[in-house]
Amino acid sequence: MSILEGKALALLSGGLDSTLAVKMVKEMGLEVEAVHFTTPLCQCDKCSVDTTAEQLNIKVHHVFLGDEFLAVVADPPHGRGSQMNVCIDCRILMLRKAKRLAEEIGAGFFVTGEVLGQRPMSQHSSAMRLIEREAGVESLVLRPLSGKLMKETRMEDEGIVDRDRLLDISGRRRLPQMELAEKLGVYDYPCPSGGCLLTDPEFAVRLRDYLDNEGVPTIEGILLLKVGRHFRVGSTRVVVGRNEMENNILVGFARRGGTRLEVEGHNGPVALVVGDDEEAIRKAAALTVRYSDAPRGEPVWVKVSSTDSEDRIQAEAANDDTLKSLRIKGAKIRVKKTGG
Repeated sequence: MSILEGKALALLSGGLDSTLAVKMVKEMGLEVEAVHFTTPLCQCDKCSVDTTAEQLNIKVHHVFLGDEFLAVVADPPHGRGSQMNVCIDCRILMLRKAKRLAEEIGAGFFVTGEVLGQRPMSQHSSAMRLIEREAGVESLVLRPLSGKLMKETRMEDEGIVDRDRLLDISGRRRLPQMELAEKLGVYDYPCPSGGCLLTDPEFAVRLRDYLDNEGVPTIEGILLLKVGRHFRVGSTRVVVGRNEMENNILVGFARRGGTRLEVEGHNGPVALVVGDDEEAIRKAAALTVRYSDAPRGEPVWVKVSSTDSEDRIQAEAANDDTLKSLRIKGAKIRVKKTGG
């Protein structure tokens, strides 16, 4: 990969840090294109990224990481963070994909908005070196916000980037970036927040249960994990909607397979049984009644529908002990420490 042309490919999330990094490199007079990665677990706004790219006057390539990313989530070679996050392996995968794109568009190096010490798992020196090495981009990643605190890159050695124009921001405080945004004229940037569901404790519990009982997740399986209340009956998952929007989503899932339950004659949720296990359906009926406005302690009719049949069963609302025993709960997540 040649860097003599001085064209960069920036990893653009749409957040403040990556926006500032691109702005700094552009002000150095370098040509920049951007790539925006999404996964089934992102909570990203593609439109905001496009708006940012338009304001920066750069071309942005959108790349979706699907089954390949989920395979990493299921078995991350470099372990997990405090929840189910696989930040190191995710970063390696993104940079590998970015390297292929860079070769296609004639870019010779990469720009990121990473800040030294901002994220404990992936943004420390040894992790960054490890990521670059395994992605095959050693010394080709420019981190303008923290560049003065890091080893010189090839771009600096060859005079493409002036080290004196890099910054020495570190840590988790956001004030230096906000002051820089004011100086560079970057406005209307999003508030800092985690954009990946793998760092969300509640979602991490559901995902751990999925991996333990259902194996490598599918994209559809991940989408289902995002909605409803989740219960486990043996090896079978039961999902109960919490509002009208989630009910409609569960109806859509049921049409593609699974069993749908609704209480007759009373307002209440849609429940989805992922499978046709009779014991799971019976207990799911009790859960469905529990979250409806049907009277407690009295049996009511529950409609049970699948793609090729429809039935009715009677059920009473599940009691508190049943709810507690069936609700998916988290085991302690083992954190694997990674060196560089």
